[in-house]
Amino acid sequence: MADTKIPPEVPPETAVDRAVSLPSGTVKRTRKQSRATAGSARMAALLVSPTLLVLTIVVLYPTLMALNESLYGAKGLDPETGFISATEPFVGLRNYADIFGEAGERFWNAFWNTTFFTVVTVALETVIGVAMALIMHKAFRGRGLVRAGILIPWAVPTAISGLLWRWIFNSDGIANTLIGHQVLWTTEGFHAKVAVIVAEVWKTAPFIGLLVLAGLQVIGKEVYEAARIDGASPPRQFWHITLPLVKPALLVAMLFRCMDALRMFDLPYILIGAQKHSVETLSMLAQNEASNVRFGPASAYSVLLFLYVFLVALAFVRLLGADLIGDAGAGGRKRKGSRMRIPALRRRTEVAT
Repeated sequence: MADTKIPPEVPPETAVDRAVSLPSGTVKRTRKQSRATAGSARMAALLVSPTLLVLTIVVLYPTLMALNESLYGAKGLDPETGFISATEPFVGLRNYADIFGEAGERFWNAFWNTTFFTVVTVALETVIGVAMALIMHKAFRGRGLVRAGILIPWAVPTAISGLLWRWIFNSDGIANTLIGHQVLWTTEGFHAKVAVIVAEVWKTAPFIGLLVLAGLQVIGKEVYEAARIDGASPPRQFWHITLPLVKPALLVAMLFRCMDALRMFDLPYILIGAQKHSVETLSMLAQNEASNVRFGPASAYSVLLFLYVFLVALAFVRLLGADLIGDAGAGGRKRKGSRMRIPALRRRTEVAT
């Protein structure tokens, strides 16, 4: 019987062996690409570092200082000397716990006022801003003058806008003359809310209109031509073409406006006044507490307002993030209803390809 030699077991090829077996040109190319990637990363970090530094100084440091200050109470009388204490007493989370007691009535009123102003003003500004953008997008004689006139309210400083509307809503102002009825707009009541909403919408609706107009500029005319060939009416063109294509720009505008409205301070402060129960917002409440040397509660309200704005922005981006960054941000998956059903345009595309 002939001897049978069993060939030795060949060990699996390792990554090092494969790298050694590669041609020298491929190895050099791989190393060059790695160095280029590392260099790009370092350049990106270098370019972003000034922005991070500014954000740290402007946002992070004041937030940490406010959080630390919110753990202290107001200065009181020193029982030993009878004078005002030189240091603030440490109270822990008492300033936050007080909002759930009787002392929190003013806080919750300011919280609901802030939320009410944000929801109502952003909704009205969105509708009016889209209408403004559609008007500014039309080609007609004098379009430049109309665009400039629409954008003027956004260019007016908020303090000046508040003074102008205070004169309009005066007891003998234009508003009462137009309605033919005497209304004290700048006093307590729901009419004070209406005055703030009207002034805020007048000033900031052009901002949404400007961003939506930028989105309208990138929509090709052939899309509307194909829709007209298919017999689509103007309302259907707006609902199925214009609105889906300008949705990313519109959502960004709404996000910015929500964050700005939640921090509303100067317009109601100048138009209506301070310590008005019907229009007091969280920013006005924090400012009032700080002006009365109650820095602990003021810092606590500021921290809560910061968290409120952060959570609203985070929820907005989480729920609508795919629309904000396009289909690529949704992992390559197309959202339901994102495909436009325009047969003529589809046929034209198929012929072109």
